[in-house]
Amino acid sequence: MDIIAGFSHGLMVALQPENLLYCFIGVTLVTFIGVLPGIGSMAAIAMILPLTFYLDPTSALVMIAGVYYGAEYGGSIASILMNIPGTPSSSITCIDGYPMARQGRAGVALFASAIASFGGGMIGMVVMAVLAPVLAQLALNFGPTEYFAVILLGLVAASAVSNGSPVKGVAMVVAGLMLGTIGVDITTGAERFTMGIPELRDGVSLVIVAMGLFGVGELIVSIKANASGAHQNRIDYAQFYPTRAEWKAMVAPILRGGGIGSFFGALPGTGQTVASAVAYAVEKKLSPARARFGQGAVEGVAVPESANNSATQTAFIPTLTLGVPGSASMALVIGALMIHGIVPGPRLLVDHSDLFWGLVASFLIGNILLLILNIPLIGLWVRLLQIPYKYMYPTIIVLICVGVYSINNNVFDVWLTLAFGWAGYLMRLFRFEPAPLLIGFVLGPMMEEQLRRAMLLSRGDAGVFLTRPISGVLIVLTVVLLVWSILSALRAKRRVRAAMRSAE
Repeated sequence: MDIIAGFSHGLMVALQPENLLYCFIGVTLVTFIGVLPGIGSMAAIAMILPLTFYLDPTSALVMIAGVYYGAEYGGSIASILMNIPGTPSSSITCIDGYPMARQGRAGVALFASAIASFGGGMIGMVVMAVLAPVLAQLALNFGPTEYFAVILLGLVAASAVSNGSPVKGVAMVVAGLMLGTIGVDITTGAERFTMGIPELRDGVSLVIVAMGLFGVGELIVSIKANASGAHQNRIDYAQFYPTRAEWKAMVAPILRGGGIGSFFGALPGTGQTVASAVAYAVEKKLSPARARFGQGAVEGVAVPESANNSATQTAFIPTLTLGVPGSASMALVIGALMIHGIVPGPRLLVDHSDLFWGLVASFLIGNILLLILNIPLIGLWVRLLQIPYKYMYPTIIVLICVGVYSINNNVFDVWLTLAFGWAGYLMRLFRFEPAPLLIGFVLGPMMEEQLRRAMLLSRGDAGVFLTRPISGVLIVLTVVLLVWSILSALRAKRRVRAAMRSAE
């Protein structure tokens, strides 16, 4: 079955009243769930999974998929309005989304998020329809050395996320790497940096770090800045939509973010958070407006939203074509399929073509439904900013505490989140940006794991990273990027010195 015929057939399957209804239920339900901090797609899928046991396999998968990618839409809302990541991947959206809200442009940020999410979803859908077998084969060619090289490239790019000193950016990345080593070593079983605290044996949750640094930290800053309780946001409802220049500026980031997200989504074990982090770092290097990143650049909202939504679509590629779940959420998808007697793998595209193409076509329908649902709600979400701070602060704290507590049902996680909040506040005082730390924390443990695997397989030969073609190319790109960053920093210092001399 060729691609056009397959997609046309899938569209007929997805437009069946039953499948259309469950797609609508999935994306609508999770839009509101995604607004709640800490819930995310994993918890949402777990909640609706029992309902899918009584559905047709295609309807069940369409509904689960709607919940999965719909959570990324909802997660950006809390990130932009309150600097609280609704999902782990939307923590990258906080970097520019919240500054836009502080400037009274929350409507523009939410609109840009919805458009970028739709664009990224469409790119992911096309990639899945056209390149599913090819990307599945490419994913099989990725071993520990290739994964390590990709992550190293992401970390070097992450050091450029900071708007301040490059040294501070590198320091934050290293701090994130160190933070990621806390917990039991998966190779040796030894405890590392737990300080005898049992709750730290499993490491520190990404949700705790993100909510502490971005949510609580920003809350403390806001309380000090608005001690009188007066609301500082000025909202112009006539300016909800991006300007013509901003529309043009978003096109390239959406395309680049969609491409990067599609690539990382197809790699098992990476996912939306890694895709968003790498896409943001790469975009900041390539964008002509890189100086505005972190201060409310619409491109900084568009690129992570495009990346994480395209990654959610292509995450189904290894899950369905190889039977390899790339995340816990995808493991639930496999579980749901196996309950219905469907075994994921290379034969799925042939034996269950209705299921595969119906799912692909449902991506188009679901993303259109999300766009129709989210754009009219922008006014409602932005009006949340008009709630007086004396009511907003306790509400946000309660949402954060409930979201964090729900991870492990442990009060210790709440206290740890508050500690990270104060750390985030101190970092802002000394002009250390939390974004590079978060990216280092996300990518660090994965890089360590892949490094160990690569060294075990090569029997300690570090040259394997250069002799394997894919990893060798990625290592060279990393070195080029590092040298380019150093030269750019030196040129910037020379320009500053020349300006000072001319002023004298």
